[in-house]
Amino acid sequence: MSVIEELGLPPLPEPLPRPVIDNHTHLASTRGYSSLPVEENLRLAREVGVTRVIEVGCDVPDARFAVELASRNPDVRAAVALHPNEAARTFLGRGAEALERDLEVIGSLVGRPEVVAVGETGLDFYRTREPAGREVQEMAFRRHIGWAHEHGKTLMIHDRDAHDDILRVVDAAGVPEKMVMHCFSGDADFAGRCLERGAYLSFPGVVTFGSAGNLREAALVTPIDRILVETDAPYLTPKPRRGKPNAPYLLPYTVAFLADLLEVELAGFCDQLVANTFDAYGKWGEDA
Repeated sequence: MSVIEELGLPPLPEPLPRPVIDNHTHLASTRGYSSLPVEENLRLAREVGVTRVIEVGCDVPDARFAVELASRNPDVRAAVALHPNEAARTFLGRGAEALERDLEVIGSLVGRPEVVAVGETGLDFYRTREPAGREVQEMAFRRHIGWAHEHGKTLMIHDRDAHDDILRVVDAAGVPEKMVMHCFSGDADFAGRCLERGAYLSFPGVVTFGSAGNLREAALVTPIDRILVETDAPYLTPKPRRGKPNAPYLLPYTVAFLADLLEVELAGFCDQLVANTFDAYGKWGEDA
């Protein structure tokens, strides 16, 4: 019996014809959520053509884990940040000094060579409703934007129910040279506004959901050289495995769905996604 059978996880999909990159995943969280070991997670991904990943750390322990994993695995790169909800929780639960300590740790990691992005950072008005928490989120977001400018790193944005405010803060702080809208959740109009600012739009498994017509409309108006794909594992598992724990090895479902939606040949689309990812974050692994 295989590991995924033992853990009750979805079987492997049909392998992609060409390699792709999961530009946003949480292997540390997947390990805790589904008990899938990190190295096994990466091995399964390689079996289906997902040959590289960006491991995203959203609090101090996971940011340190992301950097450590990337330092010993040439196929992994790291993104580090205090997630907006984490920033609000820390401030409201532990106080301003604790928040500042955590931000200082993140700031010290951004310059590491294994780190290709500052994120995920931004605003989340769905889970954080307290005015004080939202003010803290914006303060932290501005700090992260400053680090992206200072270190020349890509800004990886989390945006939930905060479209207008995300763009307001970015415009005021200055749009970084490279910016990715992680887990893009807007419609075609918002896609256009992000694209005007030079953003890449990263589409998760949600685009395969029947209720996600707005995302499909957004994908259709996005230039093919501005599209990225992600799992955001262990959540947002694409159809036909929706409801099961997500992992990078399930990314082929999203890739194949988008290729069909955009009416492009799958192998060529895979190559385009890799080129887009390298353009957004820089090359790593065997292509560096």
